[in-house]
Amino acid sequence: MNLKKSLWLVFVVLVLDQAIKIYVKTHFQLGEYIKVFDWFKIYFVENNGMAFGTEFGGTTGKLFLTGFRLIAIGGIFYWLYTSIKKKESKLLIIAISLILAGAIGNILDSVFYGRLFSDSFHQVARFMPENGGYAPWFQGRVVDMFYFPLFEIQFPKELPVIGGKHFTFFEPVFNLADSAITIGVFILILFNKKIFETKQKSTYQTEIDQVIEDKTNAIS
Repeated sequence: MNLKKSLWLVFVVLVLDQAIKIYVKTHFQLGEYIKVFDWFKIYFVENNGMAFGTEFGGTTGKLFLTGFRLIAIGGIFYWLYTSIKKKESKLLIIAISLILAGAIGNILDSVFYGRLFSDSFHQVARFMPENGGYAPWFQGRVVDMFYFPLFEIQFPKELPVIGGKHFTFFEPVFNLADSAITIGVFILILFNKKIFETKQKSTYQTEIDQVIEDKTNAIS
């Protein structure tokens, strides 16, 4: 898989992610939802932190997280570029591409959305509002919308710690960028052995080619 195809994959995921987010942001009030199925809802929420609604340290933490994400994106792109250059496994390149697309997708929200949109509390957000956006640069909130409450249970009161508590699976609300990152990581985990074997074979083949080239030069 070459760099052009990899970047196309990143581009397609990014376009879909941002198109969904912008549609939800400009058509839903915060907390509004529509039920697609009993187990699937389009539910508009925003978060200040990491994937799946995890919070992280207020304004200072938000700026730190955004800066870290920007550095991480540079590192992921370098990883992708070197993997393609070394002709690593196609699965590895797809996984890195998905992780890169997801990371960029969420960083766009954090960097730009605060300035580009009005807030969504008790109203549908407006794009490029006259009075400015709801937050400074780099302090925007990430838009999430996919909610899968597959089942709910009430724990018996007799149980220690969790007794009497209500539990919903799957509780976190997420977006397409989160999904891309998760799929990329799962590919790395599930196909780790295959990716590693392909890498070993690639390295071994490169060494053989180098030996052949050296011997050919010596004969010449």
